[in-house]
Amino acid sequence: MELEVEVVSEEIVKPSSPTDDGLRCYQLSFLDQLYPSLYHSQIYFFPRICDTNVDEITISDRLKQSISNALTYFYPLGGRMTEDQLFVDCNDEGVPFVEARVNCKLSDVLNNPVPKELNKLLPFEIHGDHKILLGVKLNVFDCGGIGIGVCVSHKIGDALSFFSFVKIWAAIARGETKLIGPEFKSASLFPPRDLSGFTPIISQLKIEQLITKRFVFGATKVEEIRRKYSEKSTQTRPTRVEALSAFIWDRLISAINVRSKPNTLFIINHMVNIRPRIEPPVPEYSIGNFFSFAPTIPSMEDSNLVSQMRDSIRAVNNEYVKKLQDGYNHLDSFKEKTSSYGKGEIVPFTFTSLCRFPLYDADFGWGKPVWAAFGDREIKNTAVFLDTITGDGIEAWVTLNEEEMAKLDSDEELLAYADSPKSF
Repeated sequence: MELEVEVVSEEIVKPSSPTDDGLRCYQLSFLDQLYPSLYHSQIYFFPRICDTNVDEITISDRLKQSISNALTYFYPLGGRMTEDQLFVDCNDEGVPFVEARVNCKLSDVLNNPVPKELNKLLPFEIHGDHKILLGVKLNVFDCGGIGIGVCVSHKIGDALSFFSFVKIWAAIARGETKLIGPEFKSASLFPPRDLSGFTPIISQLKIEQLITKRFVFGATKVEEIRRKYSEKSTQTRPTRVEALSAFIWDRLISAINVRSKPNTLFIINHMVNIRPRIEPPVPEYSIGNFFSFAPTIPSMEDSNLVSQMRDSIRAVNNEYVKKLQDGYNHLDSFKEKTSSYGKGEIVPFTFTSLCRFPLYDADFGWGKPVWAAFGDREIKNTAVFLDTITGDGIEAWVTLNEEEMAKLDSDEELLAYADSPKSF
């Protein structure tokens, strides 16, 4: 459904205490340099808690005060990106806090979510060269339910960095005082490099040509898919993410008839968290883009796709991370993999799994969200996996161009496994 969202106020929330002079200049790491400017975004939905205007004011004040306190831990987020995108000026200029009214009930969104419409609940557009590193939008529905849209710059942190901020912010809002603060050591582990002439970009069509669909796979269906690919695997039983990645890829290549495109090289790409692969490993609350890519060129003759993907992911090991620390551009792994395939078109498809991440830990003092939505990233050829609220199913948010999405969305085998997206 189309959402009508009216902004009623906007203000800047500043850190509750000034950043020390010695921390005012935050340097981006080499891995941060490689990532383009966009925001990681999430929308947290809560049932009716705004019965009166007083409730709404109380909730707004609690969120703003807790953001102010959280910014003292996450001091770069309250600053501004420099023009060269090599540093953050931690000048305490603060972050936008927007309040808006949504002209419908929360149940209308939960029962018929449209990814592109959900983006209206975010504080700003997710793409673009933004100097502001954090924004929050409090959306109040007619029924008194709320949706909290959060954007954090992907330029200085990955998904785990995002959830680290939300975790601290929510804990402060609940009144907790025993907090484990974040670590900002990425530039010392991955020193910045001279990347003159390199401009990080994301390959995408015009936004209006992209379609994002949300496919929900319940626990029973996920288990069926795992059994299906266990029979094909020569290794151990596939994980939920491995099996679902293989299943979606198989349905996609069937829908778009890959065999009719002999001059096109298709690559499966998985995002890999490298925190545990650094020696010594760094904690999950280390802030930065601590991830790399695991590209797989699927063999059309080998049906054991799960094993191929697993081997690629295993290759992102301690030795590979050391190469990154020495200045190896992980984007070059694509060139190395594809160098022997001539000059045909190269089409990557990227899987990102946020399963087992603390998606539903955003309790600001009135309970956990009834749904944590991803929205539309507007990035071509991607699939993002999120846990369902029960934790045993998976939501797959898939983005393709219109023609390919129409084919995938009518694939009978895919739809036989995907539950109704209205199942909350």
